[in-house]
Amino acid sequence: MLTLENIFVLMLFAAAGAWLWHNHGLRERALERVKQHCTNVGVELLDGNVALKKIGLIKDANGRRRLARVYNFEFTVTGESRHNGTITQFGAHSAQIELAPYPAPFDDTPPVVEVHKPRAEVIELSQWRQEHTKWKP
Repeated sequence: MLTLENIFVLMLFAAAGAWLWHNHGLRERALERVKQHCTNVGVELLDGNVALKKIGLIKDANGRRRLARVYNFEFTVTGESRHNGTITQFGAHSAQIELAPYPAPFDDTPPVVEVHKPRAEVIELSQWRQEHTKWKP
C-alpha cells in the first residue's frame, strides 16, 4: 500500500533522476560546443570531455546574475603541454569559452611566396592575331 510518505520519496527519486538526466544533456551540449570551438581556433581538445567545475550565480552579458554551469577542459597546441579552458553555460546556451594563454605554433619552414615575373617573350603580331581572333576566314 502506498502511503503519502512513500509517494513523496518516489517523487524525490524521480526528480533527482530527471535532474541528472538534464545535466547530462547540458554537459553533452557543452562538449559539442567546445569541440567546435577548438576546431575553429586550431587547437586539439584533450581527453574528449568536459568536467563540471561549479554551478552558481554568474553575471550574464546584461549584468544580471543567473544560474550557470562552468565546465573545465584541457587542450593542446603542440601536443607537448596541456592548457586549461572553461566554458560557461546558462541553461542550454553557451555564454563564453575561455582558453588559457598558449604559445602560438611555429613552423621552421619559411613561408612560400609566389613571385609573378613578367614573361619576356617576343611574338610576331600576325601570329598573335591568328591565335586570338574569334572569326577565322
